[in-house]
Amino acid sequence: MKNVFRAVILGSLLTAVAPLLHAQTPPPAFAATGLAVGETAPLFRAKDAAGREVNLQQLLKKGPVVLYFYRGQWCPFCNKQLSQLQDSLQQLTAKGAQVVVISPETQDNIGKTVTKTKASFPIVHDQDFAIMKAYRTAFTVQPDVVTKYKGFGVDLLAANGADAAVLPVPATYIVGQNGKIKYVYFNPDYRRRVSVKAVAAAL
Repeated sequence: MKNVFRAVILGSLLTAVAPLLHAQTPPPAFAATGLAVGETAPLFRAKDAAGREVNLQQLLKKGPVVLYFYRGQWCPFCNKQLSQLQDSLQQLTAKGAQVVVISPETQDNIGKTVTKTKASFPIVHDQDFAIMKAYRTAFTVQPDVVTKYKGFGVDLLAANGADAAVLPVPATYIVGQNGKIKYVYFNPDYRRRVSVKAVAAAL
């Protein structure tokens, strides 16, 4: 009889607690691993700050495409990289390459990036982090880091217009006309970026 009573009590407790456990379940975390040379590059369509569609499949008909991932207009390392990319863009275009830059930040913030860096290449908003996930550059920012950024005046959720704190590793990929990844620069240290000269040499 005691065992039956205990089972009833335990069942009642689990029933009462289950909704709370479900409500507190965090969104899935993402870990960035990057893609490798030789893998097929995931195709995508996205819109730049001016609302123009950027279609990777269509771009590859014209030549290789260099993809850059960056964190946001609030990141000085990103702004420096994109400014240098703009200054040296001819090194890539002279080899028939096109450049597409991908960010989780909102269209308005992309506009700020364009203003800061004078970028003439398309910068697209990665809706729901879909491109970042496909290229395995997306990672979930730890809560303590999110709080630290807020202390610096950077609200990641607001910057990206999202309900999850997700950023990309600032990776660089060269996609050949055959749709295969030809070159990868993937470094989780956001302070380190590949030079335009190194990318041009890999084309």
